[in-house]
Amino acid sequence: MDTSPPPLQEARLSISGMTCSGCAAKIERALKQQEGVADAVVSVMTNEAVVQRTADEPTQEMLVEIVEGLGFGAIPLAMDSIAAADPEAAEKEFARARRRLQIAWVFTVPIMFFMVLHMTGLFMLPYFHTLEVIAAIPVLFWAGGETLGKAWRSVLHRMPVMDLLIALGSLAAFITGPMQLLGMPLQSFTAVASMIMAFHLTGRYLEAKARGRASDAIQNLLELGAKTARIERDGATVEVPIEAVVKGNIMLVKPGEKVPTDGLILSGQSALDESMATGESIPVEKAPGDTVIGATVNTTGALRVRATHVGEQTFLAQVARLVQQAQASRPPIQDFADQLTGIFIPIILLVAGATFTAWMAMPEMMHALSDWAIPYLPWSPLEDATRLSMALYAAIAVLVISCPCAMGLATPTAVMVGTGLAPQKGILIREGAAIQSLKELSVIFFDKTGTLTHGKPRVTDVVAVEGVRQGELVAHAAAVEMFSEHPIAKAIVQYGENTTAPMMSASEFIATPGLGAEALVADEVVRVGNAAFLQEAGLDIRPLKDTVGRFGSEAKSVVLVARGERLLGAIAVADTLKPDSVRAIKLLKRMKIKCVMLTGDNQAAAEVIADQVGVDEVIADVLPDGKAKAISKYKRDTIGKVAMVGDGINDAAALAGADLGIALGAGADIAIEAADVTLVHNDLRAVTTAILLSRVTYTKIKQNLGWALGYNILAIPLALLGLLHPVVAEICMALSSINVVWNALRIRKFDNEKMTKTILRRPAHR
Repeated sequence: MDTSPPPLQEARLSISGMTCSGCAAKIERALKQQEGVADAVVSVMTNEAVVQRTADEPTQEMLVEIVEGLGFGAIPLAMDSIAAADPEAAEKEFARARRRLQIAWVFTVPIMFFMVLHMTGLFMLPYFHTLEVIAAIPVLFWAGGETLGKAWRSVLHRMPVMDLLIALGSLAAFITGPMQLLGMPLQSFTAVASMIMAFHLTGRYLEAKARGRASDAIQNLLELGAKTARIERDGATVEVPIEAVVKGNIMLVKPGEKVPTDGLILSGQSALDESMATGESIPVEKAPGDTVIGATVNTTGALRVRATHVGEQTFLAQVARLVQQAQASRPPIQDFADQLTGIFIPIILLVAGATFTAWMAMPEMMHALSDWAIPYLPWSPLEDATRLSMALYAAIAVLVISCPCAMGLATPTAVMVGTGLAPQKGILIREGAAIQSLKELSVIFFDKTGTLTHGKPRVTDVVAVEGVRQGELVAHAAAVEMFSEHPIAKAIVQYGENTTAPMMSASEFIATPGLGAEALVADEVVRVGNAAFLQEAGLDIRPLKDTVGRFGSEAKSVVLVARGERLLGAIAVADTLKPDSVRAIKLLKRMKIKCVMLTGDNQAAAEVIADQVGVDEVIADVLPDGKAKAISKYKRDTIGKVAMVGDGINDAAALAGADLGIALGAGADIAIEAADVTLVHNDLRAVTTAILLSRVTYTKIKQNLGWALGYNILAIPLALLGLLHPVVAEICMALSSINVVWNALRIRKFDNEKMTKTILRRPAHR
């Protein structure tokens, strides 16, 4: 009997009306409380909820009702939908924020003006206190109605959000006006209530504007694609919208145009600018049989391309989906921030209550504490204020200054900017947790074949005997090997095609498996193979004995070539290092990260590559399960995170078993699926770029959290002592949130080359 739990089903919702991480946490808790929901993640940055269900219920419609019951808007999304937020809906939301801001200031500015005149005695407006109450009503209950509504619903659901602090502070300030008009002996702060709400709405507006810049990565990616395509249809060429292109269509791409969608070149040659996909600015030469990526730019020749992937199956769509997935997820440090925010609001409510009680019960002591602090401050508390006025003044300031919006935005904003920038560097990050794992790496395992090396044999050396030209040697060898499918034969043919020597033709090809091959070239027998093959044919190979031995010690495969009874020379073939591998390993060692090569190749061949690339350790002769076991052992014995970089099917288990799997984009699909990070192109320097980007992102997260906590630690005591005006407190709170967002946006200035040069000046670790 199968006792395994049923597979989880996902549901996605686009949510509107969230203003802070408290809103997201409130929705998240409500969703998790529903029967059948295994997990829920809500992101205030992407305005999206992803719900894991154990069954078909709750349905998406039921989930929408739950969210709407909390006072937020919700729209069901298809799981394969790329854009979570509707651009038109986002624009409407932004327009509403601007309208609320305008309404608030239309009524607040006149009150502020007459309040200053009234306080200075320059002009005493008749019925001023009555007018300020009247003017405050639309500010609080019209412009600020949404804030008050969310605060009230959070009370009803026993899930306090940050808006509750603003609502309590502004309402407490507002009520002093009517109380004074009724003859109670206290100072009116009704104008202050208008200013608190006006500054709060200003902060929300600027915050939304900055967050919009942080969250436009997906939209920018999607806009890179072509809008139309020119396809062959019924013997003619027609231009159609990109949505009308189907798999198998033949597309014509002229110089200067974008490739409409992923495809295979049928005819034509050109150089394509693939910088949007790989981050490399140098165009890549393409010929028939090569694949092309949609949205890349054709720079020179005209191409006929067969569409192989369309719509949401294209490379561009997959990149956008990965960016969206990463932005909606969160690193472990976000859990800390959310927990802190969750307990912060109740604590502040208690502190505000205690402040009010202390000023009411012990005014002399509180004034004494304020007087002690006054010499160190450029301002003073209210003069000649009644006990109740002073208690309200201080309590309101505590409520307003403590709103932890900045704390809630600290992590998700930085993660959104960092994961949105990564694709521009040729790096795809699957989830936000990878941002934190990348900066904590202490050991990185590298597969050899296809990762550190090119993954296929290449001619490395050509040694001709005396009296024979190298071109002649290569031409004879390539003529014979043209008939063979062996990887070494293909390497020799490719090398011959790239030399200036004229290609020769051969006939009567005969292959001897494991030894070599022979054929007639210009009516002479030409033999190409190992030493045993030529010796068996009666040839003397002693002139090349030392050369064969030297190549063998370098773990290179040696092919000897003879024409008739004459030895022509030797060709060495090996899987060569990628040019970027040495620099990447050097950079990582400067970054105090241990580099280990993990390969199924034999120890001798592995040691040769290891010496060339400069890794710290070699683990050879291991099967796929052995790779996973080696990583598991390092995870137990290592302080810090362990990563695996690979490209093949045999690397999938190791990629999945490491703390962080990094796959090469040109590798096997199963390896990419098992990885947390994918490098779009095969340049290993992107590994160091990913680590540096994660460190910059994480630094911004720590700076943001430090600022959010720091200003509260400094400001709350001042507010408690009555030394912080509520309006000043609201301005500080709004500016702190904006500062956090703008600090995160500075990640966009990430300069990989500058940071790399700095690292290279460091000594390598031992």
